[in-house]
Amino acid sequence: MAILLTQRQKEVLAFIQRQADSRGAPPTLQQIADHFGFRPSAAHKHVRLIGQAGYLQVRPNEARGIRLMGAPAKSRARSERLELPVLGRVAAGIPIGADAGVERYLQLDPSLFSSRPDYLLRVVGDSMHDDGILDGDLVAVKRTQEARDGQVVVARIDGELTIKRFEHDGARIRLLPRNAGYAPITIPRGSDFAIEGLYCGLVRPG
Repeated sequence: MAILLTQRQKEVLAFIQRQADSRGAPPTLQQIADHFGFRPSAAHKHVRLIGQAGYLQVRPNEARGIRLMGAPAKSRARSERLELPVLGRVAAGIPIGADAGVERYLQLDPSLFSSRPDYLLRVVGDSMHDDGILDGDLVAVKRTQEARDGQVVVARIDGELTIKRFEHDGARIRLLPRNAGYAPITIPRGSDFAIEGLYCGLVRPG
């Protein structure tokens, strides 16, 4: 009987695939834990269950012991392609002005993304480099106004867009870069701030 992945396990698998594609090697368990805000033991459990479903092989006693195996044959189905609009730019650095104009449409395989996105934004800057989000990438965004601590979000600050990791400790909101050359953005009380969507994958133009 096929083992079905939970939504969180799909997100972990998508992250592993993105890291393998962009960096030439899958992430370590610690990098998975850091990306999702897991404890290392939770990251290990997710990876083990994904492996049991046939998507991964984990080699013990290796720092980068994760090997992608591809989906089990029974689960490989031809999926309907998505047509997504490229809406403009999002800053991975200092926020830049929003541009909601549709530049073009792309037809993409939905399996590229951890959840079904609504649109794409072109990245300008390198503040999310350590999460594998690079200048010139097209990030896929799922529209929502809510996010959990540790998720990567597209946020609007005083009419400008940026992509960062969301941190909310109950007393304050911060947007965290993933590049040591950039400082976190603390959202002052009363700011014109909103979450526009969740990051759910990327397309790297050839």
